[in-house]
This record gives sequence, structure tokens and C-alpha cells, in this order.
Amino acid sequence: MRLLYFDSSRQLSSKNFDHKAIPPYAILSHTWGEAEFVFEDLVNGTGKGKAGYGKILFCGEQAAYDDLQYFWIDTCCIDKWNLRELSNAINSMFQWYKNAAKCYAFLSDVSTPIAADAELQQSTREASFRKSRWFTRGWTLQELLAPASIDFFSSEGQRLGDKDSLEQQIHEITRIPITALRGDPLEEFSVPERMAWMAARQTKHEEDMAYSLIGIFGVSMEFRYGEGKSRALERLQEEIEKANTTPFIVPLGQNTRFVGRESQLAKLRELLFVGASTTKVAITGPDGIGKTQLALELAYQTRRERKDCSVFWILASDKESLYQAYSHIVRRLLIPGWDDEKADARKLVQLHLSKESAGQWLLVFDNADEAGLDTAGSGIGVGLIEFLPSSEQGAIVFTTTNRTIAAKLAPENIVELPEVELDAARRMLDTYLFDAAKEQEKADLLLKELAYLPLAIVQAAAYVNVNNMALQGYLSLLAKTKEGLVEGQCRQSENVIAATWLLSFKQIRLQDALAADYLLFMACVDRNDVPLALLPAASSRGQEMNAVRTLDAYSLVTKRTAESALDVHRLVHVSTRNWLEKEGMLRQQTHVAITRLLEVFPDNNYGSRSKWRRLLPHAGFALSSGINRQEDDAKTELLRKCGAALYSDGRWKEAEDLFVQVIETKKRVLGEEHLDTLTSMANLASTYRNQGQWNEAEELEVQAMETFKRVLGEEHPDTLSSMANLASTFWNQGRWKEAKELFVHVMETRKRVLGEEHPNTLISVGNLALTYRNQGRWKEAEELFVQVMETISRVLGEEHPETLTSMANLASTYRDQGRWKEAEELEVQVMETRKRVLGKEHPDTLISMGNLASTFWNQGRWKEAEGLFVQALEMFKRVLGEEHPGTLTSMANLASTYRSQGRWKEAEGLEVQVLEMRKRVLGEEHPDTLTSMANLASTFWYQGRWQEAEELFVQVMEPLKRVLGEEHPDTLSSMANLASTYRSQGRWKKAEELFVQVMETSSRVLGKEHPSTLTSMGNLASTFWNQGRWKEAEELLVQVMEMRKRVLREEHPDTLASMANLASTYRSQGQWKEAEGLDVQVMETISRVLGEEHPDTLTSMGNLASTFWDQGRWKEGEGLFVQVMETRKRVLGDEHPSTLTSMAKLASTYWNQERWKEAEELEVQVMETRKRVLGEEHPSTLISMSNLASTYRSQGRWKEAEQLFVQVIEPLKRVLGEEHPDTLSSVANLASMYSNQGRWKEAEELQAKNL
Repeated sequence: MRLLYFDSSRQLSSKNFDHKAIPPYAILSHTWGEAEFVFEDLVNGTGKGKAGYGKILFCGEQAAYDDLQYFWIDTCCIDKWNLRELSNAINSMFQWYKNAAKCYAFLSDVSTPIAADAELQQSTREASFRKSRWFTRGWTLQELLAPASIDFFSSEGQRLGDKDSLEQQIHEITRIPITALRGDPLEEFSVPERMAWMAARQTKHEEDMAYSLIGIFGVSMEFRYGEGKSRALERLQEEIEKANTTPFIVPLGQNTRFVGRESQLAKLRELLFVGASTTKVAITGPDGIGKTQLALELAYQTRRERKDCSVFWILASDKESLYQAYSHIVRRLLIPGWDDEKADARKLVQLHLSKESAGQWLLVFDNADEAGLDTAGSGIGVGLIEFLPSSEQGAIVFTTTNRTIAAKLAPENIVELPEVELDAARRMLDTYLFDAAKEQEKADLLLKELAYLPLAIVQAAAYVNVNNMALQGYLSLLAKTKEGLVEGQCRQSENVIAATWLLSFKQIRLQDALAADYLLFMACVDRNDVPLALLPAASSRGQEMNAVRTLDAYSLVTKRTAESALDVHRLVHVSTRNWLEKEGMLRQQTHVAITRLLEVFPDNNYGSRSKWRRLLPHAGFALSSGINRQEDDAKTELLRKCGAALYSDGRWKEAEDLFVQVIETKKRVLGEEHLDTLTSMANLASTYRNQGQWNEAEELEVQAMETFKRVLGEEHPDTLSSMANLASTFWNQGRWKEAKELFVHVMETRKRVLGEEHPNTLISVGNLALTYRNQGRWKEAEELFVQVMETISRVLGEEHPETLTSMANLASTYRDQGRWKEAEELEVQVMETRKRVLGKEHPDTLISMGNLASTFWNQGRWKEAEGLFVQALEMFKRVLGEEHPGTLTSMANLASTYRSQGRWKEAEGLEVQVLEMRKRVLGEEHPDTLTSMANLASTFWYQGRWQEAEELFVQVMEPLKRVLGEEHPDTLSSMANLASTYRSQGRWKKAEELFVQVMETSSRVLGKEHPSTLTSMGNLASTFWNQGRWKEAEELLVQVMEMRKRVLREEHPDTLASMANLASTYRSQGQWKEAEGLDVQVMETISRVLGEEHPDTLTSMGNLASTFWDQGRWKEGEGLFVQVMETRKRVLGDEHPSTLTSMAKLASTYWNQERWKEAEELEVQVMETRKRVLGEEHPSTLISMSNLASTYRSQGRWKEAEQLFVQVIEPLKRVLGEEHPDTLSSVANLASMYSNQGRWKEAEELQAKNL
């Protein structure tokens, strides 16, 4: 880069800074005129009489006014005859404008004449500004967008304003979005949108319409003047597409001053992309040694030398940076499968890069000190090893200060950075200095004092450059500074940086007080990703930008190229904090940081999630420092805000810790009975409630309620709210009678105090309705929900969020009653209205999508349910985060849909993922964690993995007994699940004991007619049925059916299920007419209510076919079985377990008609499919093998039959146990076959062994 300057005799000169540190400079943006001062004029000393020379004088004078020695103007700083230089300059121009310390837009056609009428003068100036030719030229587009700020000047050199103050006018003139003018990353705007910004502009050379856009699209290209506009634009599009297909995602700009480390760089390049697997290399060494810079140089060299190699950079120093980097890669690449509900961003990147189609790639993990060994999900929470991609085309580089971590990450390839050698240190110093060191002896002495530490060298050179100082002067200052420092037990690197930092800091305090304040401020927040918007506001934006430039000039911060943010090196951060502590200013400065954070930290409105998530690490860091008592107000309020944000993110344990601190402070400062103290207690109780810590929640809520009663009175709205909170806790514990009493009390009081139509009164009515619903009193619940919905709709409006909530509650009640069409209508209405009113990604909208999906699920419309669940899950991940409880619930719902479709492996995969995350996020004994364990156990159960299911169900039941109590509904459900597992294993006595216990407890706690009590009676009846105790089963089933008819109505799915069970009992007793009558009634009702193709309808048809079959009415049975099978194939798929069951039933019908070949064909098909889908040892697979063996036996094919029977028996013993009925039946079949062949002795031995 060639820069201009005026020497001491005021002569215009230039200096080439190729391959050297570029000093701060000003840059001019303008439109070319007829007589410009060009490169030839500069080198020949001519052209001072040209009109264009006035711009040179203006820019030089304005730069000097802004304390800048150097400046750049395109007319004379590029040798346009040198095509290579021209190409390089045009490709670099966007970056040159972006990096400029100052940018001046000289508008030669805007005049500022002095007029008597100030208002007229302003109006004339604005009109002239709007018409300026500068806004119509092609090259000025990038000059408008690249710099952070631009100062606009008239032809007289009068300042008109800057990009900030003229923002609205510029937007109106150019139609460029304000966000782009403010510096938002240009890649966030689409290609057509950026192309449109050029539409009304013109260039002298038609090809420049393409060339002037390369910086805006972040590409480079060769310039071929004469190729024409169309071809140039075509090649630009190719470069854009190429950039998209071969990404380079590195948030740090190239360090053009990088020198040294040749041997390490050469070794790294030798290690990459060799062998048949992914190369892993770790760069290790102490802080400040230059690990990041070496990795950065490697990344840029790789990009330059391997044009088709993708390069990715991930900052691994903290959880947020790691997540953001992975997410950014996924978004930028649009990785196929980004909407796969089973994968998170880390997994998506891993899978994508592991594919051959990803091509060659380099992945750099910088600062992997904290994340490197974490694979268990604690700490950083993600680890690196678990998500590393694997491909022979890939290479992974880590940087870390920890040798142990390096050995774990890349045991075979560790590159240790030694102290920089003298020659490399010399070259580094020369490169970073504006003027090379003239006295080598002094330079060597300085390098020794700096311990050859790259970070120290960079900071020393920056100090010398900024202050135009000789090395001897810096050496003297450094020596004095070191004398004043007390060397502790720190590493040498920390002591050296402490000295260079202090030297720079003292000078910055003299030169730019705001810059010094910024550095002190950043010492009290997290050192990574400090948003510029977080820095304390100054009197002007220009002052703020100058302060950042000062810190950058002294190499104390690193600017993120893609974001408006700064990073501070760890050693700089440590040095600044140590200085604050030594000066006794740490608490004071921490208070400044906390106060500023309080100003910018948003309320917990879901739309501010991105903002609070970015600020949370900074708030957390600041809050971890102790401050004075008088500053407790600010700290406490920030704690509250952070707690509320964490609560909204479902990070309840972290929220709890903060709320506890808030309460302690409130109690100490305000007293235990102050309203703010009581409110903070309610917040903490809510956090306990969400973690399932109901005893802790209850204790706090009782305390708050009693205090509210005493302080405010029993009928005060806050007192009533606290009572409602306590009632909710009772409700969650299944203590519905106590909850009901409190809810009724709150409702009646609110009616009297606030009025029947007050929103709070209606909420309490809704709470009472929810209690009725949980007690199975759906009619009463429905009446109350209708009342609430109609009143809220009238009072607040049809689209008010509370109205929509009441509609959703009513829909849930319809769903409970099996009135799915009515539920669906309401849920669609709620979902569509929430989308319109709240937005498509609002959490409430997502919940309504989940509710509608559940209704589809209940109707057997699993594909529709799956589509909605997937859609909701992806949005939950994006809006709330991957580990938010709402996200995990939607994942569990999707897994349930897979389970219903017999896609058990997919269900299991999701359920394991949900379980592990819930354990980590909520704790091992949280109710939701236990629910996910039960779901996984159910999936094992469906796969016939009963031992695993049993172990999990026991594991669920014991904590529920301890946490919720032995009589809580959830505990009873877990006992019933375990009993069902015993039943499946033929352990009927154990099953019966548990079912009796559940039934009796449920009857006592919930009531004899509660739906859960009736379910437990039905379960017990099934156990009797399995034992052949059909009369006892019949008595119970009749009782269940009659009560369900009365309580739920005759068409409720549960009522129909009990009728079907009773019919099955009649069938087992040979009471076929009674069975047939019930089967027909059930089938016709389900068909009318749910539809002819609903899975339950098909099941009822299968039951009726079985009844025909038992009566020997084979043809009628066959007709129904064929109909069921064909429909299931179409609706559920050929391999769904229910489809296979119907095929097996049809085969049995053929068998009974002695149609052996047809039976055999079907049985072989069923067996093979079950082996593939369910596994070779699944009980259903073994039964199908046994059925096929029986068919062989019936055909006299003894050898084939014997082979299958023998093959079945051992797995049955292993899977089900030796005494399971199915095992005994198979042994009996084999013994019978031996008898049929006259092999009496073998039959006898087998039967004896069986006995």
C-alpha cells in the first residue's frame, strides 16, 4: 500500500508499506474530475496546477488536523500502468477503506455559501447534498459501506456531517438499509439485494460495474478491461458462487506483519493432509508466544495455496463462542440436514465434514484450553473430541497452553512453540515498526528484555510507532517500569506483559482518557467478544471510535472483522485487573461495569434473547467480583435481570443461584417483609417449581403467603397471587384437593374484590378448571374453560394472548375427552392467530404447534404430527436453544411419534439424547428427567427388551417415591409401567401385586371413578386374563366399562378400549356371540368417530376377525384380515409392527384352512421382516419363527420344523425366561413333534426337563 505524506518542507511525498506494518492513515472518497492529480504527477513532481491537486491539499490538511501523518487517494496512489498493482489495489480497496483511521467524502458539487438566512442556507445545502454526483458513481458504493464512519465535506472543505448524523438522508438517497450503513455484516444481505444497491450508479469503464462490487461480496478477481460489462458481471457471479462453495470462515483478518516461525510453519504444513485419516495437530506453548498468530498464518497460507480447501476457525475458549462458531458455519454453508431434528449444529458440522462430498478442509480450534478434555457434558458443556469430524481429506489444528490437553487432542502431532529465536524476533520487530530499527544492538537488548515474547514485541513496537520514539527511549521507560513492578510467582510471560502493558497504559491515559477507561472497563467483563455497544457511551461516536483505534494501535485489543466487537488477550486482561487491584480500584471499576451492564441488559422479553445471551458472560464475570455494600442496589438488580434471563432460557439451576443472592441482599437491605423481598422469594419459588423441587417451593410460598397476609391483608391482589402460586405447587404434587380449595378461595375473593370479569379473576377460574381436568372431571373443566374463554374474549379481545391461552386450555379438555375434531379446530385457530399476533417463532406459537401435533398424533395422523413436531423442534432450537426444557419436550414428542410408527431405533436415539440433556440441565431426579427415562423404557419394552425396560422403570419409580411420594399420580404411573413389564415377561404374580397396589391407592387418592383408577382396574383385569382367570377379568372389565360410559361417555376411546377388552375376555371363554356383539359395536363407533383408516379402527376390525376365526368362520375372518392388512400397509407402511401382526393373523387363518403354502409364504415374509426391523431375538420375531415351524410340521416337513423349534427355544429362554408361557409352549411344540415322529424318548426327556 502506497501512502502520501507532507515532509518537513511541506513537499508531497509517498512511502510504500508493502509487507510492513501500515500506520494509521486517512483515506479520501470522491468523484473523479477532468484534471486529477495522478500517479505520474506524483513521481514526476508535476501537476500542482491541476484542479485535482486541491483535493490532495485538503486531505493532507484534514489528516494533519486529525493527528494523522499519512493519507491515501486513489488518483495518485496506484500505478495504473502496472496491471498487477492495479489488480491488487482494486482487490484490496474495500479493505483499505475499512481499515482507514479516517475517511473523508469530498463532495465537489456541494457548496456551502454563507447566507443571511440560516434556514435557507440549511435547506439549500441539504438539497445540494441529496443531488450530489457522489451518490451516483459505482466505486463510491463500497467507499460508503466499508468504513465504520465517514465525514462529509463540501467543495469549500466545510464539514457537512458524518455517516451517523446524515444516516436518514443517505438511506433515502441510496435506498440502502440503515443496518447496512451502520456496519452490519454484508453477508447478511442477499446477493440480489446487494446487486440492487448498484442499480442506479454508473462507472467510466463498463467493466467497473462488476469490479467495484468485489469488496462488497468479499471476493477477488482478475481485471480484464475490454471484456465488457456482461462478461465481467458473469465472472463476478462465478467468483461469488465459488466463494460460497469453498468457504473461508475465519473471523480474524490476516496478519500481514507475521514473520518467523518458519520451521514450525513448515512442520505444520508437512503434517496436514497426509495419511488415510484426519490429521490432528496441536500447537502448544505459554501465553503470548504466538500460537494463535501461527495458526492464523497457516489458515491463510492454506487458503492461498489450496484454492479448493475450505477453512474454518472456531474459538474454543468458552461455551458461547464455541456454539456461535458452529452455528455460523452451519448457516453459512447451508449444510444439508440442518433441519434434521436429531442433530445439533456441532453434529451437523461433524457429519458434513466427514462426507467425501465436503472436499478438502482445515478446521482450527483456537484456545482449546478449557474445552479440550470435556467430553462428558460438564463445564463448557460440549467438549471437542465428541464432535470432531473424520475424513482423509480433513485436517484439524488446535492451539492450547496446556500440554496435557494437547496430548489428549493430538497425541501423535504436537508442535511446541519454543521461545522465538533472535533472528525471527529481529524480523518481527522490524516488520511491526514503521521505521526499521537502526541500532541493532539496542534492538537486541530490547528483545532480550521482552523475553522474545511475540505479544510483548508487538506491544513494544506499537508503543514506539504511536509515539515516534527511538528504541533507546523505550528501553529506558521499560527498565523504569520493571523496577516499579514486584515480580510474583507468575510465569515470565505474565511479568513481561505486565511491564509492556503498564508502559502503554500510562501513555494512553495521557493521550486518550476514554481509551484508558475502555481498557479498565473491559478488565471487569469477559475478555472475549466485548460488543462495542457495551462500552460506556462517550460524548460522540467519533470519540468512541478514536478510543478503540487507540487501543488497537497499541495492540491491546483485537478487532473482530465480522462483528462490532473486541477481544482482549488473556495476559492483557490479567495485567489490567492486577493493576486495578493494586491501585485499590477493582471494586470501583467493577461497579462501573455493573452499572453499564444494567443500562444495556434487556428485560426477559423473548425477542431480546440474542442480546442477553451475548451479554450474560460479561454480566456473570462482573458479578463474580465483590463490591461495596453501598453498591448493592445495582448488583442486585443486575442479578435479578440475569436470573430472569436464565429462567426464560430454562437454565433454572443457574437462575436459582442468582435469585438466592437477590433474596439474601433484599432481606439484609430492605427487610424480610418488604414487597421486593417477597417478590424475589416468589421468583425463587418458581425456579424451584420448574426444577421439580416442590418441597422447597412450597416452603417459600407458604412463607411469602403468610407474610403477604400479615403485611397487606388477606384480600390484597399480591396475597391472592401468592396463594395461587402455592396452589400451583400443590397441583404439581398431585395434591389436587388442597389445590382446589386454594384455587376456589382465590377465585371467590378475586370475584368479590376485583370483579368477575377482571383478568386475574378469570385466570383463577382457569386454574380451577385445570384442577378439575387433572381429576378427570372434564365436564366441569369444560364448562369453566368455556366461561373463561368467552369472558376474556369479550373483555380483552379475541386475539389477546390470554384469550388464546384459554382457547388452548379448552382444546386440551376436548382432547382429554377424545373429541379430537373439536380440539383440532380450536388449536388451528390458536396457532394461526398466535403466528399473526405474536410471530411464527414466539414460544407460545411453538407450543400451540406442539398441541396441534399431539391432536394429530391421537388421531393416528402420524406423518402430519411428525411434520409439525419437526418444525416446532427446529424453531425451539433456534429461538430458545438446544438445551431449553421446551426444546427437549418437543424432541420427546417427536420421539413419541416415531415410537407410534414402530420406528423404535429413531425413537430410542432421540430419547437417549433427551435423557442425557435433561440429566445435565435439570438434574437426575427432576420429574421431566424421570419422564424421559420412562419413555426410553417404553421404547425398550416395545422392542421386547424387557430386562432393560424393567431396570429403567425401577430406576424411575424409586426416585418418584422419594421425591413426589408413594401416592403421587406419577409414582403410580411408574408402578403401573413396571407391572406391565412384569406381565410381558409372564411374571403375573408380581404384576398382579403391583397393579392391585396401584388400583387401591389410585382409588383412595384420586377417587373410584377417576380415569387413572379405571385404567389401573383395566390393567389388573388384563393380568387376570393372562392367567386364564377370565371370570375375575370379566367382572372388573364390566365394572370399568360401565363407569367409563358414565364418566367419559360411550364414544370416548377409553370406553371403547374397555369394551374391546371385555369382548376379548368373552372370546377367551368361548362366549363368541357376546364377543361379536361388542366387537361390532366398537368397530362401528370407532370407524364413525375416528375414521375408517384410523389405527384403532383397524385394531377393532382385527378383533372382530379373530372372533369370526374362533368360530371357524374362516372366510369372514379372512376377508376382514385382508382388509386390515392392506389398509395398514397403505397407512402405516409394509414394515410397521401392526402391519406384520395383521399379516401373521391372516397366515393363521390360511393355516386353519390347511392352506399351507399361502400360510408359509406370509409367515416367511413376516419372520424375515421382523428379524430386520425388530431384531432376531425380539419376542415377536421368535413367535413368527415358531408359527412357521408349526406350518412346516403340519406339512410333515419334520427336519425344517425341528430346526426352527430348536432355534427358537434358546433365545426364548434367554429373553423371556424358562418359565414364560411362550417358552413353555415352544418346548411343548417340539416335544409334540418328536412324538409325531415316534421319537418317544426324546419327547419324554424334553417334557421331563420342562417339568
